[in-house]
Amino acid sequence: MENMVNVYLFGKKYQVPSSLTIMKAMEYAGYQLVRGCGCRNGFCGACSTIYRIKGDKELKACLACQTKVEDNMYVATLPFFPLVKEVYDIQKISPSEQIMMQLYPEIYACVGCNACTKACTQGLNVMQYIAYAQRGDFESCAEESFDCVMCGVCSSRCPAGISHPQVAELSRRLYGKYIAPETTHLLERVKEIDDGKYKELIETLMNKPISELKELYNNREIEK
Repeated sequence: MENMVNVYLFGKKYQVPSSLTIMKAMEYAGYQLVRGCGCRNGFCGACSTIYRIKGDKELKACLACQTKVEDNMYVATLPFFPLVKEVYDIQKISPSEQIMMQLYPEIYACVGCNACTKACTQGLNVMQYIAYAQRGDFESCAEESFDCVMCGVCSSRCPAGISHPQVAELSRRLYGKYIAPETTHLLERVKEIDDGKYKELIETLMNKPISELKELYNNREIEK
């Protein structure tokens, strides 16, 4: 028998193989994942989870698709956190410090507790990119937050009620729209695609089996 561990899913005890991730352990226990399950590879942020190990007071956060179960792990998923998402037209706003004050003034109520950074499932320096946003340094904010998967765990721990992922997203949009140099080669490639230059190639790829696509991807030529 494979080594089994005790896990508590939503308060109920189960025995599951120790080699499983939290997500797979939930399915092993009989849960059908309708929400809180997306890409299964740590990119979509849909499986944000909080857990505590018996005897340890620390409440930890993770992505269920990446984290292996531990013995006496108490688990509760957080598939959706109600982030504040302001509505704006990217064509009608500008990359000024005032735009953050208008749309997300709560960032200026940050108390510097660093709870957001400690909770981040990706290990990002969340408090630092919020500090960049406060100063209107959208390029630095965009770079620091680039790997954010919008899971919302940081916001769930924030006493100031900041919607960190939405602030970061606004910074990345402002940077991409108004600050970053225009990528002429990308525009040219998009036009080529629109003109049908790669239609035959795309259709050929779409008809290949997954195993062959993985092989092509893993052995592709990477520009330096």
